[in-house]
Amino acid sequence: MNIARQTLFLVDDDATNLAMGRSVLSEYYSVLTLNSGERLLKALEKTIPDLILLDVEMPEMNGYEVLKIIKSHTETADIPVIFLTAKNECESEFKGLSLGAIDYIIKPFSPTLLLKRIEVHLLVEDQKHKLVDFNNNLQQMVEERTRTVVELKNAILKTMAELVEFRDHITGAHIERTQKYLQILFDAILEHGTYKEKIASWDITLVLPSAQLHDLGKIAIKDSILQKPGKLTLEEFEAIKTHPIVGEEIIEKIEKSTTDKRFLRYAKIFAISHHEKWNGSGYPHGLKEEEIPLQGRLLAITDVYDALVSERPYKKAFSHDEAVKIITDDSGKHFDPILVNVFLSVADEFKKSTALFR
Repeated sequence: MNIARQTLFLVDDDATNLAMGRSVLSEYYSVLTLNSGERLLKALEKTIPDLILLDVEMPEMNGYEVLKIIKSHTETADIPVIFLTAKNECESEFKGLSLGAIDYIIKPFSPTLLLKRIEVHLLVEDQKHKLVDFNNNLQQMVEERTRTVVELKNAILKTMAELVEFRDHITGAHIERTQKYLQILFDAILEHGTYKEKIASWDITLVLPSAQLHDLGKIAIKDSILQKPGKLTLEEFEAIKTHPIVGEEIIEKIEKSTTDKRFLRYAKIFAISHHEKWNGSGYPHGLKEEEIPLQGRLLAITDVYDALVSERPYKKAFSHDEAVKIITDDSGKHFDPILVNVFLSVADEFKKSTALFR
């Protein structure tokens, strides 16, 4: 039995780019190439593709103008659109994402990177459609409701987290590792009774999975910064510092399309607060001490620990003992001193988990 292939529209005014794109994509997808925004809009009257790859810089009607029209019509508003551009500017990328694009790829692009981005985005779309179908048939699935909803949400969370991690390939399995460290630290504060009153209102089954989205905002950071094999310039670091706010904004947009917002609320807290510091010197809002949500204070320790013990192109990995000393020395400065004490009580478990990832 033949399975219908997914359909992509590739729009670019450059014939060479169209030919190269078709060559790369046609092995895996049904591809329609179009050389203008006007022809794309005409084609959409007859066919709704699974995804559109849209050039930004085109004569007569640029990609931004085309996207506005696509998003203004009910029939086409939900089509995922990835921008293709030769520009390498945060402002133009943010503009495209704000208009509704799901990603931004700089030309000339790597065929492998292009295929992987498309694969991940189509998987996200598939999960979204499954969730919609589930909600439409909710009355017939009462007994399975809780289990299925959790599975679907976790699948979307995991897929979105993997998309970010694929772009930021320097960090390796950062999300998976921080999840494990966070579980260890969270179990320890439960055992110690630390911040018991604050945690009492949490839904534990949602808190930890939602932390996977803490770096979601990095999707708006350009590749040349995320994948830079060296120290960032001051300007580049300022761009990186926008990712908590962008992550919060993306999650808020997702909230608008779902009725159960609990896990997204937790995810939003992790995204916006994990780079705040106990002494107020963090970002993006310069919160201090208990102004910082407890989720952010927890993730700050696990996030930094993983960064310290992981190798980067611009640094060697610190040993576990060195990482523990750095975190200890920053108690009361970067980190909540109460949580640092809990961390020290389970530091050996962090060490064992680190060894498992190597």
